[in-house]
Amino acid sequence: MKTVAGIDLGTQSMKVVLYDYEAKKTVESSSFPLELISGADGSREQKAEWYRAALESCFLKLSAEGKSSIQSIGVSGQQHGFVPLDSQGNPLYNIKLWNDTSTAEECRLIADSVGGQEAAAAEVQNFILPGFTAPKILWLKRHQPQLFEKLRYIMLPHDYLNFLLTGNYVMEQGDSSGTALFSSKEKKWSEKLCAAVDPELIKKLPPVIAPDEPAGFVSREAAGWLGIPEGAVVSSGGGDNMMSAIGTGTVKNGVLAMSMGTSGTLYGFSSTSISDPAAGISGFCASSGGYLPLLCTMNCTVASEEIRGLLNLGVKEFDAEAEKADPCAGGVFVLPFFNGERTPNLPHGKASITGLTAQNCSRSNIARAALESAVYAMKTGLDSFRKHGFTPSELRLTGGGAKSALWRQITADIMNLPVRIPVLQEAAAFGAALQALWCLSKLQKNPVSMESLAEIHVEMDSSKTARPDEKRVQEYNRAFSEYQSLVEHLAPLYR
Repeated sequence: MKTVAGIDLGTQSMKVVLYDYEAKKTVESSSFPLELISGADGSREQKAEWYRAALESCFLKLSAEGKSSIQSIGVSGQQHGFVPLDSQGNPLYNIKLWNDTSTAEECRLIADSVGGQEAAAAEVQNFILPGFTAPKILWLKRHQPQLFEKLRYIMLPHDYLNFLLTGNYVMEQGDSSGTALFSSKEKKWSEKLCAAVDPELIKKLPPVIAPDEPAGFVSREAAGWLGIPEGAVVSSGGGDNMMSAIGTGTVKNGVLAMSMGTSGTLYGFSSTSISDPAAGISGFCASSGGYLPLLCTMNCTVASEEIRGLLNLGVKEFDAEAEKADPCAGGVFVLPFFNGERTPNLPHGKASITGLTAQNCSRSNIARAALESAVYAMKTGLDSFRKHGFTPSELRLTGGGAKSALWRQITADIMNLPVRIPVLQEAAAFGAALQALWCLSKLQKNPVSMESLAEIHVEMDSSKTARPDEKRVQEYNRAFSEYQSLVEHLAPLYR
């Protein structure tokens, strides 16, 4: 048996899958939960030590036979997190995550120093937003100057795992383009944006490798404490959205995918650079070559989980309760800004339930509204994608929300597209494994395209396809207009 390992470092857990690429099946998997440090100021943080412990635990749960079969490893990681290390590779501070909104002031300072948000977008194809890495680095400089003086290594979460596995300090183009320091068009660090954070910053950033290049090879030390083969190839890896794109087969022009995890993302592959920050579309590189324009909201399953906890319901009970309500939830809306929001840019946003009357105030309407709210933001993104020439015939859905039959149908009706689900649900981990296979094939002098690999290995589950209902589509179009109006009127309160 020969396998490739895919590691997915998410916000809530780490997962590892072993994929037998000759038999085309997952043979083993493991996971480990991660905690979250939340602050009233919008901070969301984790510790680097937790990542090392999770990595060790995940591999300990795999069989010796499975681990010995590993030929190559790929790492997927939550995007934008800032892992600051000293010259010895020791963590200097907590990891500020993608959903940390405590850096709004740093965003303003960076944008002002380069001539405004439009000028920043011209440099790095993105506005300077709290989700990105650049303001997190400036936050450390402003709030922990003594630690900043010791800063030597600047990593993203997936880079840190690559560092633990190989000892090498590199980044790849996809995750780098989510730092707001890297030009996805020119595929290099922006001297102007780096200098806006610190004059010496660009000297501390790592070299950026192409997505089909190896980040390195499993070191003797990593092989010893993880029980995996020394010298196994470690591919470049990438951000979780980039890896999910591979895992869903979103590796050719015009294919759109949507991830319903803690955050919600809508993304599509493009052979040319596409960026529209004013419409919420980030101009990222793909980790399969090409580009991955992406819209991200910071509150997807967060909304359903918070409302589910409020109603004291289990996951299946929550779906059953929501299913009792009619489409559009009787006019009830949830504005799901529990973590602030990135699209629209409302770092100080607050969640609310609105539209309640004596007639529609029910658990079922509130539950359904929570599910619908996460998809409304995605619909805004879909309209923007179409303006840039995307004409999708289907939407490939992944993430925890994709497991809900009701949520899949709501998505199909609101987006007015058939929704298809990959057979292998852990899209980020599976995508990382496929990227590892892509890299391995190239090193073995048998190069293949990522598109051909996806055609061979990415299978859709036809039994879970959801198709839009014309009557519900029209109802949701009207409700969506009302949702947009609510956001427009409330947004000034949160800017």
